[in-house]
Amino acid sequence: MNTSDRNTLHRARAMFTRLVDTLRRHKLGALVLSEAPLLVMLAVGSGLVLAFLQISDEVLEGEIEAFDRTILMLFRDPADPERLIGPAWVHEMVRDITALGSFSLLALIVLLVCGYLYLARMRSAALFVLVSVIGGTLISTLLKMGYNRPRPDLTTMSEQFTASFPSGHAMLSAVTFLTLGALLARFAPTHRLQIFYICAALLLTLLVGLSRLYMGVHYPSDILAGWCLGSAWALFCSIVALVLQRRGSVDKPAGQSSEGVSRED
Repeated sequence: MNTSDRNTLHRARAMFTRLVDTLRRHKLGALVLSEAPLLVMLAVGSGLVLAFLQISDEVLEGEIEAFDRTILMLFRDPADPERLIGPAWVHEMVRDITALGSFSLLALIVLLVCGYLYLARMRSAALFVLVSVIGGTLISTLLKMGYNRPRPDLTTMSEQFTASFPSGHAMLSAVTFLTLGALLARFAPTHRLQIFYICAALLLTLLVGLSRLYMGVHYPSDILAGWCLGSAWALFCSIVALVLQRRGSVDKPAGQSSEGVSRED
C-alpha cells in the first residue's frame, strides 16, 4: 500500500470515527431530553433526602437548638412565652388549618379518593395513592420512634401523643397532598390545570406545617424535615407511577395522547 492509499484510509477512518461520535452524542442528547422530567424529579427527590439527613444530623448533635428556639419565640409574647401572639380568632383559624394534616382527616380523604378511583375503574391509580400514603405513614412512625425527640416545652392549644421529629403533620400532608396533586396533574387536560393542582398541593402542605410551628407543638427543624422527606417520598412514588404508566401497567391520563402530550394548552 502506497502513501496515498494510507492517507485515504486514515481520512476514511477519521470520518467514520467522527460520524460514530456524532451519532452517539445525538442519541445521548435525545435520551436525556426524553427522560428529562424523570431525571429532574430524581435529582430533586435525592436533594430533599440529603436535606433531611443534614437536618437530622444537626438535631442529633444539638447544633440547631438555637435556631429552633429563636423561630419558636417569634410566635410568642416576649413578656410571657406561654402566650401565643395574635387574637383568639387567629388561634381558632390556625387550629382549623392544622386539622387538614391530622391523621384522621387525611385517612378519610385518602379513603374517599381511593373509593372514587376504584368505582371509576382506575384501580392502579387507587393503589398508587394507597401505597404512597401508607408507605409515608410507616416511614414517619418509624422515624419518630427512632429519633424520639421531645416536644417543645411550651403551652400549646392541643395535646400531643407522639415524638416531635419529624413532624407527622408536615410529612403526611406533603405525602398526601403532593401525591393527590401529582395524580390530578397527570389526568388534567391542560397545562394550566396541571400547574394549579401542583400549586394547590404545595400551598396546603405549607399551611399545615406553618400552623404546627405557630401552635408551638413542633420545632422548625421538625417541620422542615417532615416537608423534605414527605416531598421526596411523594416524588419517588410519582416516578415509579410514571415508569409503570409508560409500560402500560397503570391507567393512562385521559387528557393525554398515546405519546403522553396534553391535547390542549
